[in-house]
Amino acid sequence: MIPAGTSLGAARRLAADRLAAAGIEEAASEARILLRLATGLDPALPGGAAGMCLDPAQCDRVEAFLARRLSREPVARIIGTGAFHGLDLTLNAACLIPRDDTEALVAAALDLLPPYGPARILDLGVGPGTVLLAILSERREASGLGIDLSAEALVAARDNARTLGLADRAAFAEGCWTQGLAAPFDLIVSNPPYIPAADCERLAPEVALHDPRLALDGGADGLDAYRAIFANAGRVLKHGGHVAVEIGIGQAPDVAGIARACGFRLARLVSDLAGIPRALVFAAV
Repeated sequence: MIPAGTSLGAARRLAADRLAAAGIEEAASEARILLRLATGLDPALPGGAAGMCLDPAQCDRVEAFLARRLSREPVARIIGTGAFHGLDLTLNAACLIPRDDTEALVAAALDLLPPYGPARILDLGVGPGTVLLAILSERREASGLGIDLSAEALVAARDNARTLGLADRAAFAEGCWTQGLAAPFDLIVSNPPYIPAADCERLAPEVALHDPRLALDGGADGLDAYRAIFANAGRVLKHGGHVAVEIGIGQAPDVAGIARACGFRLARLVSDLAGIPRALVFAAV
């Protein structure tokens, strides 16, 4: 326990030691975030803040946040926001926390869209709006529709669109992939669930215990979502349009085969920051 009267700087060190002892890699930076969240003060900034002493209420808040993190709840869930592509996105329990890997999908999408001029984008499995809103923030004349099975995730997506000033160009609807859609789109993007069902329980506890299973579980082989997407993508895609999807490690050949069987050819592969193939772009044959 961190007792009342402990300085903010000392509390940060004590919190970091406890997180590190639990095997949390970014212990120092996460302790800083949790202390700032609990007190409203940043213990790492120069000046007198680090020497200020915590009162009992502040200590209680610090302990509550530490308990949540030590139970392997991710910091992004504790603070309720996640950063992606320079955007701060509100998250709720139905939202997948944005990951840097998904920047490969956004980069692939932006390369397909001209810097100027209208474009219509369909994001399948939109979650909190991660991919769609990142694209719209870079393409000021584009608009998009985000589809998700989770009504709760769509609440976060709509809130994020409003906060980012993109609500006039981003619409959202509850649905299953392309069912019920008719309007043609220039680009379909998706970061679908692609973890094989049997592997979901073996993921890191931050993911297995706290990310929504709906956003992770891709069926027995992890490929169910790709089958559903490509089976009907041609019906809602404009002539000359593209489909860009995020994939898991080693899935490129299988996803390309699914797309090929549905009348699409692989046009481009984009790797993530670790050099792992992470996004595939397809065009209709």
